[in-house]
Amino acid sequence: MQARLVARLMQGFRHRWQAWVTSWETRAVGLSFSGALLGTIALFFFGAATNAMAGWLYVMSGVLLALMAVAAVLTARSLGGLTVTRSTVAPISVDDVAVVDCQIHNPSGQARALLQWVDRPPAPLSPAEGSIALIPAQGSATLQARFRADRRGIYRWPELTLRSGAPFGLFWKRQAIAAPAKVVVYPRVWPLSQCPIVDWMGEGDAQNTAGDRALRLGMEGLTRSLRPYRWGDSTRLIHWRSSARFGELQIRELETAATGPDLIVALDSAIAWNPEDFEQAVEAAASIYVYASRCYLDPFLWTAATGLVRGRQVVLETLAGTQAGELTQQEPPTRAVLWLTTAVDRVASLPDRSRWLLWLAPGTGLAGAGLGQSGRGLTITRDRPIAEQLQAF
Repeated sequence: MQARLVARLMQGFRHRWQAWVTSWETRAVGLSFSGALLGTIALFFFGAATNAMAGWLYVMSGVLLALMAVAAVLTARSLGGLTVTRSTVAPISVDDVAVVDCQIHNPSGQARALLQWVDRPPAPLSPAEGSIALIPAQGSATLQARFRADRRGIYRWPELTLRSGAPFGLFWKRQAIAAPAKVVVYPRVWPLSQCPIVDWMGEGDAQNTAGDRALRLGMEGLTRSLRPYRWGDSTRLIHWRSSARFGELQIRELETAATGPDLIVALDSAIAWNPEDFEQAVEAAASIYVYASRCYLDPFLWTAATGLVRGRQVVLETLAGTQAGELTQQEPPTRAVLWLTTAVDRVASLPDRSRWLLWLAPGTGLAGAGLGQSGRGLTITRDRPIAEQLQAF
């Protein structure tokens, strides 16, 4: 018990010491180990000189203290004027590695040497760090920060931290430089070879579905309006004549039929979920959407915060950022949907011809086979992979 208490006290003291040193490095400069050792020697010489009244000891003490003063001033100026720019980071999927390229620019007439850098994204991404030997005068240096993504999400952070001990290593200077970054981590998409619950959507309404598709095909290619280009838009939709007139890329928005999509995958994100179940539901929504797209359907995604969205990149980014219990900004669709939820009572009020996937807590005593007898839905369990359950329904 005493050993554990001592270990906790030592750990707390270490954390407070590190926080104190970091605050000094950020506000002014912080002593390094060699600087503290040199300062101790200078004070020792000064004490010995006072005791022995030896002039050369005063000289040695003064020289060391002057050296430390010069080092403190130069170190405090070592990071001044530096700027950082980041390149756009392409979206990645869970378990991939995001590579963030940064360029550190030195507009001054003096080279900057011996720099350390630390890039701290939000948790659960781990910080990346490294060193730079030299940034030439009026030049720049490129660094790469790599982050392994173990969980989906949209991660943003505002700055890159630089640290310098130049020129003598007696002091450290730490400075955070504005460099906004954004990394989008898509949810895992399972390669479904089949998904019966999607194939069954629209049963008994095949003629209406065929008519809807014919109407959409008849209106394909008609331009409804123009809007500025957004990242991820297809270059085939660029209206070059209008782009030349306005001086920026313009995208054609095509006319769509008012009959609605073939499939709406609705994630019930407005309620509280078990975190593990919600992550599984997000993966299921992404996998079903991609599968429906491969089957030449016209799928949409609905969440409580965004409403209906379409397009693979837009849908995956929406699923990357969605959270359980978010505020309802858009009302649920009034037409048939594939409803992903964890609340039994919300299944009963779905529109006609809807299907559902239901995540239940273990031990609820609600039989999944009984719920799915009518072919309208399926209960998802945690003891089997979600891809296996979607394909075996």
